[in-house]
Amino acid sequence: MLDKTLRMNYLFDFYHSLLTLKQREYMSQYYLDDFSLGEIAEQFEVSRQAVYDNIKRTEAMLEEYENKLMLLDKFEKRTSLLTQTKTAIQQNATPEEMQNLIESIEKLD
Repeated sequence: MLDKTLRMNYLFDFYHSLLTLKQREYMSQYYLDDFSLGEIAEQFEVSRQAVYDNIKRTEAMLEEYENKLMLLDKFEKRTSLLTQTKTAIQQNATPEEMQNLIESIEKLD
């Protein structure tokens, strides 16, 4: 499992277009730019608690989107299968092994 920050960055990359402008800005500043809750609150002239609550709700929304759409899960599986395919090519895998890997990749879509 990815650490939380990395996971949120991936989920944000996949699902940011489904968020409101304010959610995108808070998440971007918190996770991508590493701003503190206080810095974000000061910039938007709201309380730290308001920023915290918004970020927590947005994190839950991103996780819900992932549970339904599974874009990150498919990305991770596809990346793993591509790595396996490269290794199989380097190790002169049999045509059957290569076919199995290709079929596994096709099943992801």
